[in-house]
Amino acid sequence: MNATPPVPPDQAGARLDRYLAEALAPADNVLSRSRLKALIQEGHVRLNGETITDPSRKIKPGEVYELRPPAPIAAEPQAQAMPLDVVFEDAHLIVVDKPAGLVVHPAPGNPDHTLVNALLHHCGDSLAGIGGVKRPGIVHRIDKDTSGLLVAAKTDAAHQGLSALFAAHDIEREYQALVWGLPNPLRGRIEGAIGRDPRDRKRMAVRGPNEGAKSGKAAITHYAVEQPVYDGRGHAFASLIRCILETGRTHQIRVHMTAKGHALIGDAVYGRARALKTLKLEPMAEAALRGFRRQALHAAKLGFQHPVTGKALSFESPLPPDFAALLAVLS
Repeated sequence: MNATPPVPPDQAGARLDRYLAEALAPADNVLSRSRLKALIQEGHVRLNGETITDPSRKIKPGEVYELRPPAPIAAEPQAQAMPLDVVFEDAHLIVVDKPAGLVVHPAPGNPDHTLVNALLHHCGDSLAGIGGVKRPGIVHRIDKDTSGLLVAAKTDAAHQGLSALFAAHDIEREYQALVWGLPNPLRGRIEGAIGRDPRDRKRMAVRGPNEGAKSGKAAITHYAVEQPVYDGRGHAFASLIRCILETGRTHQIRVHMTAKGHALIGDAVYGRARALKTLKLEPMAEAALRGFRRQALHAAKLGFQHPVTGKALSFESPLPPDFAALLAVLS
């Protein structure tokens, strides 16, 4: 149970939910104002023994409110013991290095053995509850077959703060990708709204700005070529590039690079079959390309301001073994 100090005269007339968010912050910084509003409506706030259910109630001087939040209910996804590469963890959030092949969130076709299931097991009772449910707060995702860094919230305050950072594009996200061909110019900015492909609902596509309800969401990707990859004739048939996201749309890098004419190697959704025989490659290089069966994309860097402590955080992840091995064979 948390009790507020007596309402000071200068706070008289303020909304109850707004006052509780400020008055309880030092004692219970895991509750956002939206969560407090829901708790009031659910009957978890009392005044002199009387249950108060109106979040917009105007408070009066001297009143003392009691908040009795319920224990977080168990999350619907089940906790499952799975290997996790934890890069950072504190009471508020956790950063993991996700391997390729791991789905982030349960969904049809992938009901369990996801990153969420693994986080539920790993974090256990340290999850304070997101919206009253004992679950990790997933504020961004990376595709199943993309590897790399991902942050999840463990408390309402961290979830609210991280969501605000992502909404404001105040997150540093840098990816490494191996694409077909050599982008021209070697460094550039790709701007193109992204929405559902009207011909295939499983794909995303660059959409025009005047397509009404079907228009995509604004998306901007910055890229720079780090290493051209040459075949035996000196032709740059592939490139290792660095991509920095200014926005974060579904499949953004994959869609933008494909639209520019440089699909990611291994991307079965947005790429197309390549006639490798037309390239002058060593047998090992050709075999490595044929055997690489995921998009060559890795979330290599993640930086942001801690949503609770305010500390600047930055994390880096090296290329995973499969990606690094492919690049080594091709180089």
